[in-house]
Amino acid sequence: MQEEKVSIAVPTGALLTGALGVLAKSGLARLTADELGRQLLIDRAGVRVILVRPSDVPAYVDHGAADLGIVGKDILWETPGSHYELVDLRFGGCRLVLAVPDASSLNGPDTWPPMIRVATKYPRTATAWFDAHGQAVEVVRLHGSVELAPQVGLVDGIVDLTATGRTLKENRLRITAVLGSSTARLIANQASLKTRSAAVQSVVSKLRGASGGG
Repeated sequence: MQEEKVSIAVPTGALLTGALGVLAKSGLARLTADELGRQLLIDRAGVRVILVRPSDVPAYVDHGAADLGIVGKDILWETPGSHYELVDLRFGGCRLVLAVPDASSLNGPDTWPPMIRVATKYPRTATAWFDAHGQAVEVVRLHGSVELAPQVGLVDGIVDLTATGRTLKENRLRITAVLGSSTARLIANQASLKTRSAAVQSVVSKLRGASGGG
């Protein structure tokens, strides 16, 4: 009888190295980024690894094209979906911050104007955070580098991810608030957990053990 394969969506970009590291440490699959980048879909004993864009991981999992997915918490903030979040994989740590130009008078909430305008790739998260603080906000959604927006007067500040803060400093921006912390998470398709429980839970246990996640 052929072994039932569990499919795992892993993200391109910043989390790929960590994702491949945890797959290797768990004993599920040893792959290089170049190898996976050429084929996008690779079968190993018991698992199928699928390489997709970070923002697409929840869709692959929600619609059953992948049983499991590795994705940044920041993506989940913007795309809640119908998946289950199972494990904090504890790599790819970064913060979602509000940053303003060094010369700006904006600091804490008591310095905010009646309406603040921010540029971000995370409009849902930014809007919810300002709403929770009772602050009116105009969110300008950008897809490229948001650091330029305050420098040309488009916005008062930006809401963006930062790991080290170096890019912000290089663009003469300073952090005034932290909206949340993000790490890589393991998510699962609801139906897969119910109908293929043993196979999927076996893979989940191996990834949890490899990451030290909870």
